[in-house]
Amino acid sequence: MIFKRRNDSSRKSLSLTHKLIISYVLLTVIPMALLGLLAYSQYTFSIEKEVGKYTPRLLKQVNNNIENEIRKLEALPNLVYNSSDVMAILRESEETTQSKRLRDKYIVESYLTRTYLRNHTDNILGVFLISKNRVFSSTTLPYENFGFHDGSLPYLNSLSKVGSMEVVLSSQINLTFEGSPSYFMLIKEITDFDNRKKLGTIYIVVDVTFIEQFAKDLLHEKDAEVWMMTKDGMIIYHSDRSKIGTVDRRIDKYPILNGSFTIKKNGERLLVSLNESSVLPWVMAHSMPIKNLTETTDLVRNVTILIFIAFALITTAISIFFAMNVTRPLNNLSKMMKEVEKGDLSINIPVHSNDEVGQLAKSFNSMLMEIRELIKQKYNVELKQKTAELYALQSQINPHFMYNTLETISMSVEEEKTEDVVTMLTLLGRMLRYSLNNKDKLVTIRNELQHIEDYLRIQKFRFEERLHFEIEKEEKLLEYYIPKFVLQPIIENSIKYGLEKQRELKVKISVCEEHPDLILTVLDSGPGIAKEKLEELNERLMADPMLGRDSGIGIINVNARITMIFGDHYRLSITSHVNKGTMIKIRIPKINAYQANQLLLKGGGD
Repeated sequence: MIFKRRNDSSRKSLSLTHKLIISYVLLTVIPMALLGLLAYSQYTFSIEKEVGKYTPRLLKQVNNNIENEIRKLEALPNLVYNSSDVMAILRESEETTQSKRLRDKYIVESYLTRTYLRNHTDNILGVFLISKNRVFSSTTLPYENFGFHDGSLPYLNSLSKVGSMEVVLSSQINLTFEGSPSYFMLIKEITDFDNRKKLGTIYIVVDVTFIEQFAKDLLHEKDAEVWMMTKDGMIIYHSDRSKIGTVDRRIDKYPILNGSFTIKKNGERLLVSLNESSVLPWVMAHSMPIKNLTETTDLVRNVTILIFIAFALITTAISIFFAMNVTRPLNNLSKMMKEVEKGDLSINIPVHSNDEVGQLAKSFNSMLMEIRELIKQKYNVELKQKTAELYALQSQINPHFMYNTLETISMSVEEEKTEDVVTMLTLLGRMLRYSLNNKDKLVTIRNELQHIEDYLRIQKFRFEERLHFEIEKEEKLLEYYIPKFVLQPIIENSIKYGLEKQRELKVKISVCEEHPDLILTVLDSGPGIAKEKLEELNERLMADPMLGRDSGIGIINVNARITMIFGDHYRLSITSHVNKGTMIKIRIPKINAYQANQLLLKGGGD
């Protein structure tokens, strides 16, 4: 209780200057900072999600290419049957003369070189043909440890299969080549179909680096890795050659084998994408640091933070300047009024200006104007309260509109147009209530048109006979829902450029049904848009703008919001002719209250 009293006392002891500055910070700087943080988080999440969808599709394509290549390799063992000389040698018994064995070896190995190495040199490291304790070989590189006595020729039932061929990984056998390239071996029996006897076994050694030509498009990003592994985690190929032959021990912890997910490695978040081959017993994998995806976003974020800090400092300095300008004359007036309270009625309060403070001073100098000045003083207090509330609406209501409206109200006060003042304040208050209700992302057409009518009526007070407007609507359509503030930026543009270049402006707003959608139309009699400018504006409508309210940017933002909420089918269309006017049509789907609520729950209205 004691602390609460102290807090209340501290708030009451704050000067008006400090209260105005604190109010500014609370109503503008803090919400803008939170909004920027939320926008950055959502944007980085969307990038991560899109890449997570796209990369598995690339991996699937790589897997398809590898499968096609393996299918080509699968046909290679059958090429042995094309040589009658080779088949005759394989059918012979192993008991023969030394010269005959050398001649047979030359014939078979020459055929293996011509058939397998010259046409497939990029992929095949070597071919071995084993028949009746005879070894025929042809390789592109010198090799070691391929023979019958060192245990290097396993032919186990546990080997994986590709079609009709067995597959052996380099880690399963002792065979090595010069330079230690990584490989896998395809094994197939050679059978004499005439007498159904086994003639031997052919071993085709394939360099795994052929995978690299298919995976190179996945390695553009910095620190990206691509690898292929068995379902047990044995790495067959890796963009980092030192990891080929090792085991990915995290494979049992991966939540899926088709898709994308994030993991942490050495304190760094990685996006991992996997695709399991439908033909081969292998899994294609890709990983990259999440920070690489957001490098550009982080740069924009840092620049935005610097701009925001500069903006906050500048606007805070401006708010301090204006707060002191407001409070300094009030403090001086307060001192003079205290003298009057003491009974010194001879004091003449000096009048240095004709603003609110000056009018208040005049009220003490003239008994005949006392009531009027007291009313004006009370009215000015209310006006200042309205002005303070408007600081929270800078992202929704154009500050120039607020300034001009308050100036119009002030002039009406001086001219003693009480009814006009009451009407304008009522309209303005309703607009502010509509703007402050941030929980409604989607509103009924009835409420949006009411807001626009209030806006146009206020502008009518300002421009009088220069501005004419008409709102055409069908009652049955007014309860459908549309995004909030889609019409105001368009109307603002029409009035700004229409009355800037001509004496009179007519604005017509209509809502109609064009099955199965709704069409909101804004037609003005303004100066129109030049052909080149219109083409440029239409090009920008196809972009994804995130900032701005001036010129055509407000219209582009409206178009972007509609497209992001409802899809590319729904957008703005602009038709304009110089000196004849401009027509903007907005296509919106019919959304009832239930559908609007469902859309908001899905996040579409955020």
